[in-house]
Amino acid sequence: MQTNIGNVDRTLRLIAGLALLSLFFLTEGNLKWVGLIGLVPIATGLMRFCPLYPLFGINTCSKAASDD
Repeated sequence: MQTNIGNVDRTLRLIAGLALLSLFFLTEGNLKWVGLIGLVPIATGLMRFCPLYPLFGINTCSKAASDD
């Protein structure tokens, strides 16, 4: 699996994912479950691969780093 997420994109995904996941722990009611959506950007940030990027022809990873 070739990486397609660059360092800036990865950092933003991890921050956004953690912010969303914090909703799960900090809120009550139905909004609590929306926080689980934060697992998706965390997972894609850690794996450095987004399955939607190839469908749209997006690659935020530099050429040297994408050869890993």
